[in-house]
Amino acid sequence: MSNMYPFYGLEGRRVKLIPLELAHTQALYDCSRYPEVWENYPTTISTIEKMEQFVHNALVSREQGDQFPYVVFDKELNKIVGTTRYLRISEANTNLNIGSTWYSPVVWRTSVNTESKYLLLSYAFENLHVNRVEIITTTTNERSQKAIERLGAIREGLLRMKYNNLDYVIYSIIDSEWSDVKGRLERFLEDDYYSER
Repeated sequence: MSNMYPFYGLEGRRVKLIPLELAHTQALYDCSRYPEVWENYPTTISTIEKMEQFVHNALVSREQGDQFPYVVFDKELNKIVGTTRYLRISEANTNLNIGSTWYSPVVWRTSVNTESKYLLLSYAFENLHVNRVEIITTTTNERSQKAIERLGAIREGLLRMKYNNLDYVIYSIIDSEWSDVKGRLERFLEDDYYSER
């Protein structure tokens, strides 16, 4: 394995990020049967076989040290509601990406994504001591862009025809910005927690 960063499961008030396993394939498939999940995602997972391949590829990347994938478990709904991961992990450059994220629409506009990002960013900056986290999304995915901007990430520019022949918008948070971003996310989570009660 090329990276020595230690990665573990992460847990917040509503969300548990559980390291991905083959046994999660069916639950991921079941929670992704809404067409809107794939409207702005670079690929479409339309069959259980494609989901098996998605999980297999993620586990291979984890073995290679390039990625660390999670399933997102919603403690309120008591089920898996999506997936996210660290990727393009570069210990040599002390940076990584957060991405390959999608959720069932049943948790859209809830605290699930905010808390997932909070857990991932906190661990990256406070435990791994990275100096930079990147988040990218397709230029057509305005909902995702708004969610990333809501975190306090800085929009840096455009990556033309980067993956799957699509254009992407690249955002970043650097270590000197983390304190402000953390405070912002904690306020959102408190507001979300009380509004969802």
